[in-house]
Amino acid sequence: MEKQINNFLEFIKEDKKLSDNTLQSYRRDIVQYEEYINSNKLNYLKITEEDMKKYFSYLQEIGKKTSTISRNIASIRSFYQFLVRNKKIKKDPTEKIQSPKVEKKAPSILSSDEIELLLEQPKNIDLKGIRDKAMLEFAYATGMRVTEIISLNIEDVDLKDGLVNCKTGARQRNIPLGSLSLKALADYIENSRPILIKDESVKALFVNTNGRRLTRQGFWKIVKYYKDQAHITKDITPHVLRHSFATHLLQNGADLKSIQTMLGHSDISSTQVYMQFQDESIKNIYKHAHPRA
Repeated sequence: MEKQINNFLEFIKEDKKLSDNTLQSYRRDIVQYEEYINSNKLNYLKITEEDMKKYFSYLQEIGKKTSTISRNIASIRSFYQFLVRNKKIKKDPTEKIQSPKVEKKAPSILSSDEIELLLEQPKNIDLKGIRDKAMLEFAYATGMRVTEIISLNIEDVDLKDGLVNCKTGARQRNIPLGSLSLKALADYIENSRPILIKDESVKALFVNTNGRRLTRQGFWKIVKYYKDQAHITKDITPHVLRHSFATHLLQNGADLKSIQTMLGHSDISSTQVYMQFQDESIKNIYKHAHPRA
């Protein structure tokens, strides 16, 4: 089974051009399934629909979230479809398995005032402050995922045209940068980054104080630090900045399709979750503008 798993992962890496994060999710799901198969002395090539149902019930019993089980079904289904295509099995045992309905929770967002308060915290009086100011402004200005931001290289940013080229797997998109973000980024690139990097061969846009590419954990700690400095009681993660970016754009009149493009959503249904916040904005506009409100 291990050999087939490796073949499958190699196939989806080359064929679907998935990001490293997505590939790791596939790997985790299928390796976990392999462990279950082995511990229950089952033959993965002779698994029935009933066996599959038992496995997904097992995931439920050990406390896996509905969204995690749904992703597991998708990963294992892809694996068995790969085996069918390669004539290792005749029928996909997951074919009739229904994914559980995942309830879409409202994303956590910051108000415009809270964003202002957060972005005011880093002071551009030292190398770290200049970097942190640029990073927070950049995250809110672009709505990019943390992984995308820390993967950026210096050449991915065009300060002259005010654009950042974001690459995710085989896909790429150009995102505009606002004037405040551009100013903070130019300050960082000119006055902080050249001193922070210890090796000229480092291409990373955002680096840590050791001059190496910033990590997800490093980014998260920086956001948390300034959240505490701002005395904001809400839980804030880098992803909250992404949600806030999309919500504020929508509330200020941007169309859903443009936001979808900037966020890099392949399906507009992922972007539509922000519509619920537009409703409140419309109510407020109506209340202030309608003569009979």
